[in-house]
Amino acid sequence: MNVLKKRRLSVGAFFFLTGLCFSSWASRIPDFQRTFTLSEGQLGTLLLGMPAGSLIALPLAAWAVYRFGSRKVVLAGMSLYILGLVSLGLATSSFQLALLVVFVGILGNIMNISLNTQALSIESEYGRSILSSFHGSWSLAGFVGAGIGAGMVFLDFDPLVHYLVIFVLGAGIIVKSQRYIFAEQVGTESAGGGFVFKKPDPLIMRIGLVGFCGMMCEGCMFDWSGVYMAKAVGAPASLVPLGFFAFMGAMASGRFMADKVANRYGKIWVLRVSGLLIFSGLCLAVFVPQVLLVLVGFALVGLGTASVVPLSYSIVGRSRTYTPGIAIAMVSSISFFGFLLGPPFIGFIAELFNLKTSFALISVMGMAIAMLVSVRQKVFLAT
Repeated sequence: MNVLKKRRLSVGAFFFLTGLCFSSWASRIPDFQRTFTLSEGQLGTLLLGMPAGSLIALPLAAWAVYRFGSRKVVLAGMSLYILGLVSLGLATSSFQLALLVVFVGILGNIMNISLNTQALSIESEYGRSILSSFHGSWSLAGFVGAGIGAGMVFLDFDPLVHYLVIFVLGAGIIVKSQRYIFAEQVGTESAGGGFVFKKPDPLIMRIGLVGFCGMMCEGCMFDWSGVYMAKAVGAPASLVPLGFFAFMGAMASGRFMADKVANRYGKIWVLRVSGLLIFSGLCLAVFVPQVLLVLVGFALVGLGTASVVPLSYSIVGRSRTYTPGIAIAMVSSISFFGFLLGPPFIGFIAELFNLKTSFALISVMGMAIAMLVSVRQKVFLAT
């Protein structure tokens, strides 16, 4: 196996480990709610800590990658990330847990930006699109982490024991893979000057809006797919989780297929089709609210959202204005607001009208993605 393939496998292993850490936390949230006797509202406030930490991390991660290089940030960040996971299991009060959740959220997004910088470097060496497969590893880890979490609950292990197991596994991955996490030249920008966030260029603005729409749909499916199955569709309790499973399964599968399709038809074509899939899937779920067809609709949404973020990062990695780390951070900054605003928007509109109306309005985000990348402008040349 040549060095480039070993680099790809190693970076993929780090993507998998970040997904495993996140899903390990998510799978034990009910345990933390019981341990600290949190109400639904208190739990909702606690869960805001993760996206809040991610938002705080955006400028910090961009600066760190610019100043020290993605290799150092990946290795230090990943080591702290698995330690941060263990610290959640050691929390003795809800306030302490809230602070640690913010801290883990910061580390999670530092890993997001630094790992994608590494992945873009490898993609450049390959000379073809491969970024979606890295994100597929993250999604696959979600299933594995959920399975491990279910097993730990069944065996009656508390979160600390669970997280110590993940820590040992993670430490092994870091030790095994670290030699193939390469260092790049640091401290210079393609456009010259020092580290500074300037006005986004047209490429970053447009792709940032694409990411915003995609992440708004993604966030809504993460938080509301089960509620929609229960309340809008009236599915039996045993079938309610299948909505999220259909979405996540299709997203993970789509990420492993997206690179091959993008290499054949182009990234812009894939993003256009992705937007139409999101629109079609949500419309199907809204206008034909029957269990089987809603599951098909949610699967279409999963396929649609699968490539939006990785292809957006891949496109902005070609920016002539910023280094990849800074470009990714800027697009993440714009995109992430979609992830934050989407779920509350669904709740607000549902309160005024109903869930079907909320999902119908969110479907417009899919059409917006298709329209944003359908107008051929010079910003998309050579993508």
